[in-house]
Amino acid sequence: MKVNIKATNIKLTPALKTLIEHKIGNLDKFISHPDGGIQAWVEVGMTTKGQQSGEIYRAEIQITIPHVDKGVRVESTSTDLYAAIEQAKDEMKVELRRLKDKKISLSRYGARIIKDTLKFFKRENSS
Repeated sequence: MKVNIKATNIKLTPALKTLIEHKIGNLDKFISHPDGGIQAWVEVGMTTKGQQSGEIYRAEIQITIPHVDKGVRVESTSTDLYAAIEQAKDEMKVELRRLKDKKISLSRYGARIIKDTLKFFKRENSS
């Protein structure tokens, strides 16, 4: 998986970059795609609008998988940058599992229709 990282209103340190690549790289096991080509865009930053005081950090992860209609995108905000990254990673896990379960359900549904059709033709031929 190729990970692109963008920092907004904060400095992207090597330690932060390594942490993000490690966390997002672990999501690769939830995506089974034979030819690779999976890209992840991660944006971390500090929001500057909408709060009275204090620092609010946000993490946004967007993963695109080839031959899938749309990508998967999550966003998380927190008062701690590392907590925002962790929350976004956990939300992405849920979304990727949901996408995987949806693909499995559709294939099982298609197989069930084919099986029922074959049973119908078998009954027709035996009559």
